[in-house]
Amino acid sequence: MNAADFPRVALPEALDRLASMPAFLLGVIDRASEAGLRDRGEGEEFSLGGHACHLRDLEREGYRVRLDRMLAEDCPALQGFDGAAIAKERDYASQDGRAAARDFARERSQLVARFASLPAEAYARTATFGDRRIMLCDLVAMMVEHDRGHREEIEALARRIGAWR
Repeated sequence: MNAADFPRVALPEALDRLASMPAFLLGVIDRASEAGLRDRGEGEEFSLGGHACHLRDLEREGYRVRLDRMLAEDCPALQGFDGAAIAKERDYASQDGRAAARDFARERSQLVARFASLPAEAYARTATFGDRRIMLCDLVAMMVEHDRGHREEIEALARRIGAWR
């Protein structure tokens, strides 16, 4: 993915999309059984509980750290987040997916509030990410796109296990 692949949305809409992700996740997780939370299905990287753990950890250790560094440093080199390796290392299957979803909701709320409080010129701050230069506005777009992918996967899982509305 490069900057041209990021969705083109206005900042208020992007922040609304980011703010809506926790309610979406919590709604699905609330309708899932305990077995459903752990059901990964064939070819799926995460169960519903695993999605919640991944989103929580990425919010804390990926997006928050990237935002902090982009605001504090001049063009920092940002690190990736190997979700599959972290899921295995932290044994997401043994974690409480409902608690992870609640933790993600708190983390996301704080991050969206921080983004909303930034002056417009802050969104032009830059960093390197992989082999490309990004601006802070690109970080927001990356988050929107990441959420979109997880929404699709979570909805498909929820339909399969009968936890869709």
